Amino acid sequence: MENGASSEGRDPSAFLGEIIGAPVTVKLNSGVVYRGELQSVDGYMNIALERSEEFVDGKLRRSYGDAFIRGNNVLYISAQ
Repeated sequence: MENGASSEGRDPSAFLGEIIGAPVTVKLNSGVVYRGELQSVDGYMNIALERSEEFVDGKLRRSYGDAFIRGNNVLYISAQ
């Protein structure tokens, strides 16, 4: 594959299991971004974050203690 990527793909659930407790960025289909500490992810990609912040158009809109994001709204999850 190009750009030095391995020909063997990584299992997304293994990656998500490795980053439990780590800071992550979650982007929704709407463009809203959440940043916080990943607490759990299930098979439907439902996500629980702690110490989360919501960003709209790159600006902090709101801070939450805990946030639950429904999986069908998730565009991507990125470890920070």
